[in-house]
Amino acid sequence: MLRASPDSPRMFESDFIDFFSRVPALVIPAIFVPIIVALFGWGMTGAGLGVAASIGLAVAGFFVWTLAEYWLHRTLFHWVPPFSWGPRFHYIMHGVHHDWVNDKYRLVMPPAASLGLGVVFFAAWYAVLGAWVFPFFAGHVAGYLTYDMTHYYVHHFKVTNTVMKRLKAHHMNHHHNKDGRKFGVSTTLWDHVFRTY
Repeated sequence: MLRASPDSPRMFESDFIDFFSRVPALVIPAIFVPIIVALFGWGMTGAGLGVAASIGLAVAGFFVWTLAEYWLHRTLFHWVPPFSWGPRFHYIMHGVHHDWVNDKYRLVMPPAASLGLGVVFFAAWYAVLGAWVFPFFAGHVAGYLTYDMTHYYVHHFKVTNTVMKRLKAHHMNHHHNKDGRKFGVSTTLWDHVFRTY
């Protein structure tokens, strides 16, 4: 059972809700890899898109995710609403991660939250893309999966790959040295574009 411990503090009074605030990292690919495959497959079969078009849309979806990742982290995750409940909202959304950077059960987003956001993103993109949304959103979800797994990896593994070393240094600087900067996790691209590097 994933219960509160000195390394993973309680966030909620309810044992039931607090239990679901912790997620083993491998739950994320177990949920999202089948969704990615299904979306991509449906784009090719159900929506009648060819292989090249589906791959192109998936790459576009992945790219668009990297921008969404940056803006969600920069805005929503670091926003403290100017109300009495604002600090608590921020703590639940992201502050707990900054206070407990090595809590291995709170490095990936709980599926209830990520699936809920996924439905909102899917509906918005469906309104824009119609049937093209399926491979596009497969790429978008693959981007999300890359983000979550990169986040877990840079916090809990010794990295040897040059690219991952740079991402880890970038993210650790976000935590320890560059408050209000370095919001990218799976890429530093948008930090360079928006001058938050």
